[in-house]
Amino acid sequence: MNVYDTAHNLANAIKESQEYKDYAALKEKIDANPELSGMMKDFESKQLDLQTRQMVGEEVTEDAQKTVQELYAIVMKDPSAAAYLQAQMRFSIMMNDVYKILGDAMGIGNPQ
Repeated sequence: MNVYDTAHNLANAIKESQEYKDYAALKEKIDANPELSGMMKDFESKQLDLQTRQMVGEEVTEDAQKTVQELYAIVMKDPSAAAYLQAQMRFSIMMNDVYKILGDAMGIGNPQ
């Protein structure tokens, strides 16, 4: 069994998954709307910054948390943005499951 061939097969299976197809289609829809795309990028940037600060143990201010929560509420009012975030979450869960399967097979990663 060639590892590289198997990796390519896995990549193709992921591309053919409904989770990826939904995510890619909704991302394309978001990207076609400059205003919505900008709003999503702003939200994702602020959310990532907040999560990064939490992960490294930095104190996160109430204002920063409130800003992200307010942006989330605004984003979720748009049906396309809400669908995109849901599809992104489903795709992310699938990818995390794949990483866990690979890690478990090799005895690496976080035991759960």
